Amino acid sequence: MKVLGIETSCDETGVAIYDAAGGLLAHRLYSQVPVHARYGGVVPELASRDHIRKLLPLVQETLDEAGIQATELDGVAYTAGPGLIGALLVGGTVAEGLAFGWGLPAIPVHHMEAHLLAALLEERVPEFPFVALLVSGGHSMLVDVASPGKYKVLGQTLDDAAGEAFDKTAKLLGLPYPGGPALAELATRGQSARFKFPRPMLKKPGLDFSFSGLKTAVMLAVRELEEKHPLTESDRADIAKSFEEAVVETLAVKSVRAIGSTGYKSLVVAGGVGANRSLRAELALALQPVGAEVYYPRPEFCTDNGAMIAHLGLLRLQAGDISSGEVMTRPRWDLGELQQMTTVAA
Repeated sequence: MKVLGIETSCDETGVAIYDAAGGLLAHRLYSQVPVHARYGGVVPELASRDHIRKLLPLVQETLDEAGIQATELDGVAYTAGPGLIGALLVGGTVAEGLAFGWGLPAIPVHHMEAHLLAALLEERVPEFPFVALLVSGGHSMLVDVASPGKYKVLGQTLDDAAGEAFDKTAKLLGLPYPGGPALAELATRGQSARFKFPRPMLKKPGLDFSFSGLKTAVMLAVRELEEKHPLTESDRADIAKSFEEAVVETLAVKSVRAIGSTGYKSLVVAGGVGANRSLRAELALALQPVGAEVYYPRPEFCTDNGAMIAHLGLLRLQAGDISSGEVMTRPRWDLGELQQMTTVAA
């Protein structure tokens, strides 16, 4: 079985083809970063328009790369949510239209579920059950992944997501969009001893996160320095390093706590922040004492992409979870609701 996957939840246009026998056959990704950089963030209307311009050409490029015809496909999967409503509508409309025209089933899928299972795209894969740390610009959560399609949210952010905190802190430091990668690069030149930022909710029981207080602490530190003199490159680097360490330590401690509470021996890290090198190094050290292993998708599949949508679409198709023929879009979609859906094949 071969499934075409389409991802348009935000500002990345992703298309891929996944084959049950041959794995990932082809994938294409178009980033809208240059479009939104001048505004310092994603402009929803511009994102939707760019998806319209790029999506169909990317579909054809992906088919060409895979060396197959549309008649050889068995389904078309698309991100139904969560995400920006306009962007979701573009992907959903194109996917449902292609599926109808080609006489194939359409498979609407959950964006976060696709991230949770993205590590299965690699040669080294975790066995079920495992704990997943999902950290991105819009989400920070720990999830008990009992099997494909069976999830329990163990903890989540009560305010800002980790990636959002990275981006907002980067903006405070005058860094270009997208801020997260720029801040991580700047942190490599900083010293963490100069600033001591809080580790939110580490002293409280449970697995929830909170990053708004940390963001506020950074803002106050920046203002205090700016009252004395303009921020120097050293100031920015030291703040970035201290901020990154606070986020990384918080995520690592909570992840180890989740491993301990479940008794599982595998942690999967997904989402854009999962590509952060400091987080990867810290998790490797933190999990050693508890005898757990950590798994990641390759960096290009940590961020939004079509490969994870095509892969999840195949699993959902095998389970018979297909569209009714109408475009499905859910800008807000609780991951826990998927527990009530048909469990997909392992």
